[in-house]
Amino acid sequence: MTDTHRSIELERTGPNAFRATNARGTTLDLGDGSSDDFTPVELLLVALGGCSALTVDEIVARRAEPDSFTVHTSGEKIRDEHGSRLTDLQVTLDIALPEGEAGDAARAVLDRTVQQTRDRLCSVSRTVEVGTSVQLKLSD
Repeated sequence: MTDTHRSIELERTGPNAFRATNARGTTLDLGDGSSDDFTPVELLLVALGGCSALTVDEIVARRAEPDSFTVHTSGEKIRDEHGSRLTDLQVTLDIALPEGEAGDAARAVLDRTVQQTRDRLCSVSRTVEVGTSVQLKLSD
């Protein structure tokens, strides 16, 4: 795998069920919502929230370890002239930082870090917001 290329493999494990495997061998089961497995839409929300959270955490935790850090990601699934899609995507970060000098240093960079994460650092939200083509094809 090159530094820029990303890929996963999906293998069917049963009716409406697949297992995703990343290049490091970690697996994740997904399905259509009829089981406890994550659905593809939920995984998109995980990717949006996770990318933002990991990016913010990397910068903020250099200054102070958060007392707590939770993320809520949501969107509305609609069907319109563009087909099925999500709208009104929102990622809400709830971060509690400790009192004291280290916590103050983390709070001082928090707003700018969230703005930079939204505007340029999180590749997942940037891809969704800017848009890119998706090619769906059969193998040769």
